[in-house]
Amino acid sequence: MTKAQQTVNVHEAKTHLSRIIEQVLNNGQPVTIARAGKPVVIVSAHPESRPSQRKLGILRGKVRLPDNLDARSAEIQKMFEANQR
Repeated sequence: MTKAQQTVNVHEAKTHLSRIIEQVLNNGQPVTIARAGKPVVIVSAHPESRPSQRKLGILRGKVRLPDNLDARSAEIQKMFEANQR
């Protein structure tokens, strides 16, 4: 389900333009500006202003996993069960 696009009137947009810009940049949702209740423009983030995508593998070489993850399953299970008593 997508979030409904926010609509503001021209007067509110002029008064709160900085807030509207920050809101668009923070949540990525465009804002429609209306005149007399009719939509006239849409304020949206410029593609270059959006944060870059996450880089994969940034922890490569920094995290070490055991060779056999299943070998510790019983030990981990006991730790969880001990907390439930």
